[in-house]
Amino acid sequence: MDPAGSRRWWALGAVMLAVLAVSLDLTVLSVALPTLSKAFNASESDLQWFSSGYALVLAAAMLPAGLIGDRYGRKKVMLFSLALFAIGSLSCAWSQSAAQFIAARVLLGFAGAGLIVMAISALTVLFSEEERPKAIGIWALANMIALPIGPILGGWLLYHYWWGWVFLINVPVAILGFVAVASFVPESSSSLHPSIDLPGVFSSSTGLAAITYGLIEVGKRGWGSRETLVTLSVGIVLILIFIYWQRILGRRPGGQPLLDLGLFHSASFTWGVVLITVLTLALVGLLFTMPQYFQGVLGTNAEGSGIRLLPVVAGLMVGLLPARKLGNRIGAKLTVALGFAILGTGLALGAATTALSGEGFTVLWMTIVGIGTGLTMVTAASAALVELSEEQAGVGSGALQALKNTGAPLGSAILGSALASAYISHLDLGGLPPIYAQAARQSIFGGVAVAHGLNSAVLLSSVKAAFIHGMDVALLVSAGFALVGAVLSLIFLPGHPLHASEKSFELRGRDGHDGS
Repeated sequence: MDPAGSRRWWALGAVMLAVLAVSLDLTVLSVALPTLSKAFNASESDLQWFSSGYALVLAAAMLPAGLIGDRYGRKKVMLFSLALFAIGSLSCAWSQSAAQFIAARVLLGFAGAGLIVMAISALTVLFSEEERPKAIGIWALANMIALPIGPILGGWLLYHYWWGWVFLINVPVAILGFVAVASFVPESSSSLHPSIDLPGVFSSSTGLAAITYGLIEVGKRGWGSRETLVTLSVGIVLILIFIYWQRILGRRPGGQPLLDLGLFHSASFTWGVVLITVLTLALVGLLFTMPQYFQGVLGTNAEGSGIRLLPVVAGLMVGLLPARKLGNRIGAKLTVALGFAILGTGLALGAATTALSGEGFTVLWMTIVGIGTGLTMVTAASAALVELSEEQAGVGSGALQALKNTGAPLGSAILGSALASAYISHLDLGGLPPIYAQAARQSIFGGVAVAHGLNSAVLLSSVKAAFIHGMDVALLVSAGFALVGAVLSLIFLPGHPLHASEKSFELRGRDGHDGS
């Protein structure tokens, strides 16, 4: 066996430990929120910031993390991020107030940005074009496996032990990841030694944070809120200013923009990134609705909800297996379109759920969704990353992750609105006092609580039926996103095999223009 080749795969295992630490933290937090509310006597606003504070810092730090890795060393950034992640997790566990906990979440946001971006850049640096789809498949699995494992492990710990353990479990994972990265991951950086583009860092970070915050608020206040529209507008304007500044800086002799816009001259990179974002939009339908369905309609706890998400991971593993060979045989275009078609079929089946649907039906369509996700994620990510050189691995990966991460809050805002309006329109609250009716309209959990409080089987049946209708509408919208992804793939994604992609960026000069 080639020792160097073996070392690369050990290095990938080290990187995936870092990815798993971040992914587990995100899923565990959702399980722990009710307990944290009591532990800190937290307000609804506090609870929102437990999640939002992390998301905003994560969005703001993506591109700067890539730049710092390219300039000073990607291994250094990953090791620093792992150490910071362990410190942030300890701080979460030992927080004495909501304010301290929010500050700890902000630390985790900085750490998470470095880990997520450097994990993607490591795939570019460590693996050749031929090996990269397999490595990306392992990366995808590490991302997805936390979806069921987090709630299962977190729910078990919360039931049996002190709540702080759901954050302390991150510490040994981070330490093990630190040791593994230090031992197996080689140091790499850009030979161009990019300068720190402060205007670019400020405009991109503030713009992405504003857009993320606006989309989070849309999910709470609706699209008609003046505050959300102003925040979104400010964010979009700042991103447009960022793009304009990058264009100007790229044309200056010796100019070093934060993001080489020449990367987007490549259809493979551009549409690979766009399609990963569309995939995120489509998946949010499942991730947003199904835990509510399992816990609100079926009456399971968080641990049981995690167990019921396992078919998605099983399907994902099935979809990952043929992705590399299929991408090389029929090309990225057809493989991604096929993946989106399978994903859309699964989501459309899920949209046919009724109150009489059994768990076998749910397992079937969720497995199909997982298969489509595996095919799409690996191939679209490979199409994008094949265009990144080692020089641009950090910032290019940051751009991919920054755009991808806007998909989650955008999808939650769109699908949350669709679910809520469909749920409320099908609720039968005739004769119910206004205070109870208002509580029932808030969510399925509010409706179930009111029905149990009034001991009303009729109201309980109405609440569950209304939620299933709302869930079906949200999944149908998600299937629509998958259809859009399939069409975009067929129209715009290059059709060449993954290993035969033209690395067009290598033909360009450092200023991002054609060198011809």
